[in-house]
Amino acid sequence: MKQTKKTEIKVGITVAVGIILFLWIFGWAKNYRLNSERKIVKVEFGSVAGLETGDAVTINGVRKGYVEDIRNSGNSVLVTVNLDDDVKLKKDATFSILMLDLMGGKKIEINPGNDTRELNYSEIQTGKFLGDISTAMAMLSSVQNDLVDVIKEVKISLTNLNDVFGKKEFFENLENTVNNLSELTVEFKSLLKNQKPEIEKLVKNSNALAENVNNMILENKNNLRTTVESASTVLHEMKKLITKINRLSDETVNRKNNLGKILYDENLIKNLKSSLEKLNKLSGILIEQLQNEGVNVDANIF
Repeated sequence: MKQTKKTEIKVGITVAVGIILFLWIFGWAKNYRLNSERKIVKVEFGSVAGLETGDAVTINGVRKGYVEDIRNSGNSVLVTVNLDDDVKLKKDATFSILMLDLMGGKKIEINPGNDTRELNYSEIQTGKFLGDISTAMAMLSSVQNDLVDVIKEVKISLTNLNDVFGKKEFFENLENTVNNLSELTVEFKSLLKNQKPEIEKLVKNSNALAENVNNMILENKNNLRTTVESASTVLHEMKKLITKINRLSDETVNRKNNLGKILYDENLIKNLKSSLEKLNKLSGILIEQLQNEGVNVDANIF
């Protein structure tokens, strides 16, 4: 009887321990905590792309919470994040959805920020989805046609290059060019060697010429300065003269002087024109008389 009771007690203890372990493992897997002091943050994402309730929430790679709830909110998704009480987030904290593994698992990564002000946990934060293999494949699918066209163009380019560089004539021409360049280099080197005395002489003459020019400038420094000053004076006087000529021209055009009054007097021009016409007629009469019988003079002397 006693042995049966001992066995039952052992079985009961084993079952109780098993239930406790099961509840502890289940709570750990589902992120259930007996401590009620938790921090709740609501984050709005454009897309969660496979994020599920219970997925991990990490801060700088360390698990500090879990996803408590996910629900649609218009054109976005509102995610409720449950964080440990010791978590301290700043005003500039960022929330990102990352790929947890190659099998497609997701997690929320939080950068706590560096601001001096603490995050207002009652406000809805804005998060971003950084993409995963599926989005990368979707993006690759969207550019598939362009990628095929690029590969075709590269293939055509390689074919053309092969046609150019694969010809025997190209390498023969390249070899001839290299040989000619080598011969030209040798001839140029020989020319420099043969003309070295002449080149040295030319350099010496250039140095001597430069030195002579420098000495001439130094010797005639005062004369050059006087010449420059004289030229400056002449230019100044010419400027004055041009100014006076311009003033005289303006006064003449505006009839402010006697010359302008004479040149731009309409009556004087008319009289001169009339006098010229009469003189022209008189000249015509005299020429006609000279060609015929001479000049007839009808004058009473006495």
